[in-house]
Amino acid sequence: MRILKCVYLAAMLLLAPITADAVVGEEKSGYDWTPVMDAIIQVESKGNEKAVCGKYVGVLQISPILVKECNNILKSRGSSKRYTLNDRYNGKKSREMFVIIQSQHNPMNNIERAIRLWNGGIRYNVAKTQRYFNKVMSYLR
Repeated sequence: MRILKCVYLAAMLLLAPITADAVVGEEKSGYDWTPVMDAIIQVESKGNEKAVCGKYVGVLQISPILVKECNNILKSRGSSKRYTLNDRYNGKKSREMFVIIQSQHNPMNNIERAIRLWNGGIRYNVAKTQRYFNKVMSYLR
């Protein structure tokens, strides 16, 4: 996920601005990420909002750098909304952060990219994310 910051600047130059209101919730993003998020949640935490694995916490196992990336995206879009590290323990807010990340780094709403991106970061390696991808896909089928 450290790569997010580096790629973020490049992505900002390439992507058209999207208002924060268009991406803060799965219903408002224009794409329903619910099935993908539900599958990732099963793999990451089995739905446990209090799950902790090192610096990753919550149902979607969100790291501090991802929270920072979400806040940077929101700031660049002119939104005053910000997330805190404690928001990672809130399932609804974790889902909002997922949608924000996808809207910025996966604007074509590609499911495979979404899954691999969530596991391996912006410059994920297909081979290194294959096992994770297969696990998530088993919940989507």
